[in-house]
Amino acid sequence: MQGCERGLLVTSTLHLFWDLFGALAGSGVAIYADVGIYPVVRWGVERAAARGVPVRGFAHHDPESLRRRLKLDARSGWRPLVVTDGFCPCCGGPAPVVEYLECARDYGGILILDDTQALGILGHSPDADAPYGKGGGGVLRWSNVAGPDVLVGSSLAKSFGVPLAALSGGRALVEHFESESETRVHSSPPSAAVIHAAEHALAVNQTQGDALRSSLAQLVGYFRRRLAETGIPVSGGLFPVQTIAPRLDVATLHERLQRAGVRTVLSQGRNGRGRRLSFLLSARHQPSEIDYALDALARALSGKTMKQRNWR
Repeated sequence: MQGCERGLLVTSTLHLFWDLFGALAGSGVAIYADVGIYPVVRWGVERAAARGVPVRGFAHHDPESLRRRLKLDARSGWRPLVVTDGFCPCCGGPAPVVEYLECARDYGGILILDDTQALGILGHSPDADAPYGKGGGGVLRWSNVAGPDVLVGSSLAKSFGVPLAALSGGRALVEHFESESETRVHSSPPSAAVIHAAEHALAVNQTQGDALRSSLAQLVGYFRRRLAETGIPVSGGLFPVQTIAPRLDVATLHERLQRAGVRTVLSQGRNGRGRRLSFLLSARHQPSEIDYALDALARALSGKTMKQRNWR
């Protein structure tokens, strides 16, 4: 599905990235991390840093910033591990993985992705009829990228609803992780029940996934059109995480929406700048539910109350 040579299952992305950077923290490597990486990935990077691995940051979704960093360190002889999230829900766009991989390859390095957000949403061959692409293989398929020098860590808990993670990539890299892994020795493996749930989710993706993604894209488009009528700016593009930063205190707004039966997610902006409110859409939602949520949002912004609706 992802276009990788090998994969294996891990209990969670915390286990995965903590372990992965520990396994790769040998001599002669340096980590170059997009400053926007998800905290769980950052914790793994910090573990490698504690073991003496040099860590450099570069500007979010900025290949030229990465290239400048690599050029500055070129004489060190370090093998770069370029680390990024495959998709950033804050800015609503995929990482420039083609350019990142080119940078890594120019210096004999590898690309490491956290593709949790994009797996199950993005896929290959996007077009007007399939704006997310087909297959749900994630940002590698979306970007038409593959190779033995790529590693992808992904949780299946988002699109597939399964509390499980997978590491995929070049055969040699995955086998190195498998042989050096500490959590695979000292932690419990994924349960049989969770593995069967993942098998079921992947089977559904194979038979119904593209139709579900098409419905989801239509719902997100409808949400954005309705929200545009209110004049409230929204970020997220066509991704099913739609985020607003209203003038009203977002904690107050979150509470008012919750009283109306609309559950939203409070979060900090990138680097802790500003508080934001996100709506998470799924293929199970109906246009009537979106109408209710946005009507509740309008009333919450105006300070009016709204009677909670009981959804079946």
